[in-house]
Amino acid sequence: MTAIAVLGNGRVGGTLATALTRAGHEVTVAGRTPGAAADADADAARMAHIVINATPGAGSLDRLTALREELRGKILVDVSNATVDGPDGLPADLLYPGSSLAEQLQEALPGTRVVKTLNTMLFSVMTAPASLTRAPDAFLSGEDPQAKQAVRELLTDLGWREEWITDLGGVRTARATEAAILFVPHVIRSSGFAPFAISVAR
Repeated sequence: MTAIAVLGNGRVGGTLATALTRAGHEVTVAGRTPGAAADADADAARMAHIVINATPGAGSLDRLTALREELRGKILVDVSNATVDGPDGLPADLLYPGSSLAEQLQEALPGTRVVKTLNTMLFSVMTAPASLTRAPDAFLSGEDPQAKQAVRELLTDLGWREEWITDLGGVRTARATEAAILFVPHVIRSSGFAPFAISVAR
C-alpha cells in the first residue's frame, strides 16, 4: 500500500483516486475548496509518498511550485497538459511551446522526481485501458529510473499491462506526448466524446 495524494478533484483526479483506492492504496484528494486549496494541497502532499498532479495544466506550475518543500523527495506524477484553450473550450495551442509542463515542473522543483504519464488519452481510459478495442499505450518520461518504476507499478494497478507501457526516456520527451493533446479537439469533433488513446502501432 502506498500513500498517494491526488491534487485536483475533477474528472481526472476523481477517476484516478477511486481506482487507486480500489487497488488498495491510501489516497487523499485535495480539491479546490475556496480559501483552503493551498492548505489542503500542502497537507496532502506532506503525508504522501507519491503525488499526482491532476490539476488544470494552465495553473499547475504556480500551484505546485508553492509546494516546493512539501514535494521535496517525493515522486510527482504529472498527468496534466498545459494548453491555451480555444473559444469552444478545447485545447488550441500549447502553453509551453518548445518545452512541456513536466519540464517546467522539474526545473522549478529540483528536489522532486517528476514522471509524466497518462496524458495522451481521454480520462476514462487512464483507469480502464482494456475497455478500448485495441491495446493503448501509456508513456513514461522522467529522469529518475526508480521513480519511473514506482509509477509503472501504479499503472499496472490501474489495469495497464507491461507491454502497454513505454519508457520514452528523460523528462524532455514529455514535450512530445504533451503535444499529442492537440489531436484531441479534432478527434472529438470527428468522432464525438468517446474513449480513445494515442497509441503506437507495432
